[in-house]
Amino acid sequence: MIDQDWMQIALGEADLAAEAGDVPVGAVIVGADGQELARGRNRREVDGDPTAHAELDALRKAAAAIGHWRVEGTIYVTLEPCAMCAGALVNTRMQRVVYGAADLKAGAVDTLFGIGQDARLNHRFEVTAGVLPEAAIERLQTFFKRLRAQGQK
Repeated sequence: MIDQDWMQIALGEADLAAEAGDVPVGAVIVGADGQELARGRNRREVDGDPTAHAELDALRKAAAAIGHWRVEGTIYVTLEPCAMCAGALVNTRMQRVVYGAADLKAGAVDTLFGIGQDARLNHRFEVTAGVLPEAAIERLQTFFKRLRAQGQK
């Protein structure tokens, strides 16, 4: 499969997050062998956990599936990872991060910071930006528009 195919799966996870009342961000992790390891989605509202971002949900599942903390491979995520998630991706030795939409307020692999490319860190990863960004942006805009219409956020 190509990047767009994997991103479609991540977008499906984003849709599931939105259906559950969470911000529509989804992720899928693919191992170095090209096989899917895990899927994740935002679960902050569902779990009442501020760290339950899509990337961490997928990383936890992938680590459990392989029985090790070192989750090498590629993560596809619909929104640019924040600093917390980018740090986790460094710590799990992710090889590549592919994201859809840039995050102008919290993006930490390109937009605000270059976590993952900083030579001072013990590990670095490749970044591919802008894979199906319009689809990711549309989901986010629709979600927040609906919340505002309901008088929330």
